[in-house]
Amino acid sequence: MKKLSFKLGIVFFLIIFGLETFMFFFLHNALVNSRIEEELSSLQARGNSHRDILAKHFDVNTISHVALMESEAITDVVITDNFGTILGSSFKNNQIQSYLKKPHSRINADGQIVEKDWKKKPYIITISPIGTTNETIGYVYMFQKTASIQSLIERLNQHFSLAGLIALLLTFIVIIILTKALTKPLVKMKEATYQISKGKFSVTLPKTGNDELGELAKSIKLLAQDLNYLKKERNDFLASISHELRTPLTYIKGYSDIVMTRNLTSKDQEKYLQIIVEEANRLSSLIEDLFALAKIDKNTFVIQKQKVLLNDLLKKMELKLSPAFKEKNMSLVVHCPERTYLYADPSRLEQIIINLLDNSIKYSSIGSETLITVTPRKKTTDIIIKDNGKGIPEKDLPNIFNRFYRVEKSRKRSLGGTGLGLAIVQELVYAQGGSINVHSKLNNGTTFTLTFHTNGAEK
Repeated sequence: MKKLSFKLGIVFFLIIFGLETFMFFFLHNALVNSRIEEELSSLQARGNSHRDILAKHFDVNTISHVALMESEAITDVVITDNFGTILGSSFKNNQIQSYLKKPHSRINADGQIVEKDWKKKPYIITISPIGTTNETIGYVYMFQKTASIQSLIERLNQHFSLAGLIALLLTFIVIIILTKALTKPLVKMKEATYQISKGKFSVTLPKTGNDELGELAKSIKLLAQDLNYLKKERNDFLASISHELRTPLTYIKGYSDIVMTRNLTSKDQEKYLQIIVEEANRLSSLIEDLFALAKIDKNTFVIQKQKVLLNDLLKKMELKLSPAFKEKNMSLVVHCPERTYLYADPSRLEQIIINLLDNSIKYSSIGSETLITVTPRKKTTDIIIKDNGKGIPEKDLPNIFNRFYRVEKSRKRSLGGTGLGLAIVQELVYAQGGSINVHSKLNNGTTFTLTFHTNGAEK
């Protein structure tokens, strides 16, 4: 009872059955009324025909001849004079006088219907006046038994009942086929979603065209693909986290055991403790990055966009990062037009640029230059960060914003990093309605282009 096919079948059946009942009832009444009108018109026309003959020859012979004609027909005639006296009749009926009603008003020359209740009365009756326009000399009453009409209507009812049963049967068959055709793909989709809930994402669905069911099937397939991708990403993410956490912890535990269990010189102790501090710092940085990504994923971090004067912001950052660049004998050059504004969160924007400059320091050679260029446009502002570092291989470019993805597969501690920096940068840029693009060639440097809105509007 709870199946969709049953519910759809009941709804379709009630709707179609209601429409068919209304149409059959309407058509039946129309045919019955039309048939009764035809019988009355035919009876009136027959009476008018006799009236025309009698108007020319209103005598005993003509009256007898008309009565004789009708005695062989399914209709009957009664001819009276102007006072209601019967002059001739095609049938004998003791109650015939009760059907003859002298008109209280002048009857139209085309006659009129005296009795048309075919359901309750034994006869339908019409009257036609005999005479001229100014004088009436008699009347022609035409009678037709309603039993014949009732028999006709009964046959019509039988035909309608048979047609109704056939229509009802065909409707039932069509509804069964239709509901199965509609619900079959839905059942397949239900099975597919059940398989997806069990972790089986390779589902196949029937082709249903370009209608709503087709769009639903495409959405389910897309959902399965996305869930499969997310599952793979989750597994890779967990594996990467395990590896990233295990590596510094292994170093910390191993060198701590060495320091505690061996008699080392002060120089060796200092060396091993330095390694422990570096790995502890690396572990702390990794945990901070993971917390940052967790906040981004949950949308729990706050973006407070405001009008930022880029020239001032970049000067402060240049001053802050100068020692790190000087340590590697590198230079940082900033080109920013005066009074250049954009709408962004200044602290998040600073975090983005520092992460990108940190990569420039790590992967650029000694004595190289990193250039920051600000290009104002009509509605946006570009911040371009270009270095002369190692560059990124073309095959790695599509993946550099993935979490824990590293171009340097050796994971050397000298190169540092957690593989989360660019992922955080991209999320922070998107959170402020901006975009980030990268262009790089191996051994020829890397260029990051950040685009932000200058009027506070977001795409």
